[in-house]
Amino acid sequence: MDNNIVFTKSAQNHINKILDSEKSEFFRITVLGGGCAGFQYKFDFSKKASEDDILFDYKNAKILIDKTSIELIKGSKIDYVNELIGSSFKISNPQASSSCGCGTSFSI
Repeated sequence: MDNNIVFTKSAQNHINKILDSEKSEFFRITVLGGGCAGFQYKFDFSKKASEDDILFDYKNAKILIDKTSIELIKGSKIDYVNELIGSSFKISNPQASSSCGCGTSFSI
């Protein structure tokens, strides 16, 4: 499996919007140990890329994912959804064997 990650138009548009409002260069996605299922997603901003980052560039939506995190989410589809309970990024990760109810934590 390669490093392919799909960002929906909704995710790209929302990332563009928040990068503009935060005056930041990059939107960063990281996978950390923790959460109720073993791993958790973290969304953050960055002014510069690190040596071990992989850049996904969708016009103005510049997304960084470090090489360790990409191994845990490659093949994923990242969407931004508006629901009655709120708006959030949703990651459909084919490597996750289970995830918690809130969708921010998963296990492999």
